[in-house]
Amino acid sequence: MLDFAFEREPNSPTGDLEIPMGAIQSIRGACQFLAMSPFSCRKAFDSPFVREQVVPLGASGYGVHFEIKAAGRVHIGAVRHQRESDDH
Repeated sequence: MLDFAFEREPNSPTGDLEIPMGAIQSIRGACQFLAMSPFSCRKAFDSPFVREQVVPLGASGYGVHFEIKAAGRVHIGAVRHQRESDDH
Protein backbone atom coordinates (compact mmCIF):
# COMPACT_ATOMS: atom_id res chain seq x y z
CA MET A 1 0.00 0.00 0.00
CA LEU A 2 2.73 2.47 0.86
CA ASP A 3 5.43 1.14 -1.46
CA PHE A 4 4.81 4.08 -3.77
CA ALA A 5 5.39 6.64 -0.99
CA PHE A 6 8.39 4.85 0.49
CA GLU A 7 10.03 4.63 -2.95
CA ARG A 8 9.24 8.24 -3.89
CA GLU A 9 9.98 10.08 -0.64
CA PRO A 10 13.74 9.43 -0.30
CA ASN A 11 14.23 11.04 -3.74
CA SER A 12 11.99 14.04 -3.00
CA PRO A 13 13.28 17.46 -1.89
CA THR A 14 12.17 16.77 1.70
CA GLY A 15 13.28 13.14 1.93
CA ASP A 16 11.13 12.79 5.04
CA LEU A 17 10.04 9.22 5.89
CA GLU A 18 7.65 10.62 8.52
CA ILE A 19 5.34 11.50 5.62
CA PRO A 20 4.53 7.86 4.73
CA MET A 21 4.22 7.06 8.44
CA GLY A 22 1.67 9.87 8.78
CA ALA A 23 -0.15 8.43 5.79
CA ILE A 24 -0.54 5.13 7.64
CA GLN A 25 -2.25 6.92 10.54
CA SER A 26 -4.54 8.89 8.20
CA ILE A 27 -5.54 5.79 6.23
CA ARG A 28 -6.16 3.83 9.42
CA GLY A 29 -8.49 6.56 10.71
CA ALA A 30 -10.30 6.73 7.37
CA CYS A 31 -10.88 2.96 7.40
CA GLN A 32 -12.30 3.12 10.93
CA PHE A 33 -14.69 5.85 9.74
CA LEU A 34 -15.98 3.53 6.98
CA ALA A 35 -17.52 1.16 9.52
CA MET A 36 -19.63 4.04 10.91
CA SER A 37 -20.60 5.97 7.79
CA PRO A 38 -19.73 4.21 4.51
CA PHE A 39 -22.57 5.78 2.49
CA SER A 40 -21.08 9.25 3.04
CA CYS A 41 -18.30 8.39 0.57
CA ARG A 42 -18.69 8.93 -3.15
CA LYS A 43 -19.86 6.19 -5.51
CA ALA A 44 -17.05 4.67 -7.53
CA PHE A 45 -19.03 2.65 -10.10
CA ASP A 46 -22.64 1.99 -11.07
CA SER A 47 -23.41 0.08 -7.87
CA PRO A 48 -24.45 2.19 -4.86
CA PHE A 49 -22.42 -0.21 -2.70
CA VAL A 50 -19.03 0.27 -4.40
CA ARG A 51 -17.47 3.49 -3.15
CA GLU A 52 -14.29 5.45 -2.69
CA GLN A 53 -13.07 7.54 0.20
CA VAL A 54 -10.41 10.16 -0.50
CA VAL A 55 -7.82 10.54 2.25
CA PRO A 56 -6.10 13.92 1.73
CA LEU A 57 -2.41 14.08 2.52
CA GLY A 58 -0.32 17.04 1.46
CA ALA A 59 -0.81 18.06 -2.17
CA SER A 60 -2.49 14.75 -3.07
CA GLY A 61 -3.62 11.79 -0.99
CA TYR A 62 -4.90 8.24 -1.08
CA GLY A 63 -8.05 6.63 -2.43
CA VAL A 64 -9.64 3.86 -0.38
CA HIS A 65 -11.76 1.73 -2.72
CA PHE A 66 -14.33 -0.41 -0.91
CA GLU A 67 -17.64 -2.26 -1.12
CA ILE A 68 -20.37 -2.03 1.49
CA LYS A 69 -21.31 -5.57 2.55
CA ALA A 70 -23.66 -5.02 5.54
CA ALA A 71 -24.33 -2.54 8.32
CA GLY A 72 -20.99 -1.74 9.89
CA ARG A 73 -19.10 -4.03 7.50
CA VAL A 74 -17.14 -3.08 4.38
CA HIS A 75 -14.63 -4.89 2.19
CA ILE A 76 -11.62 -2.74 1.31
CA GLY A 77 -10.44 -3.68 -2.16
CA ALA A 78 -7.53 -1.27 -2.60
CA VAL A 79 -5.73 1.68 -1.09
CA ARG A 80 -3.76 3.64 -3.66
CA HIS A 81 -1.83 6.88 -3.80
CA GLN A 82 -3.56 9.33 -6.13
CA ARG A 83 -0.36 9.84 -8.09
CA GLU A 84 0.12 6.14 -8.85
CA SER A 85 -0.22 5.50 -12.56
CA ASP A 86 -2.83 2.75 -12.13
CA ASP A 87 -5.15 4.63 -9.73
CA HIS A 88 -8.46 5.29 -11.45
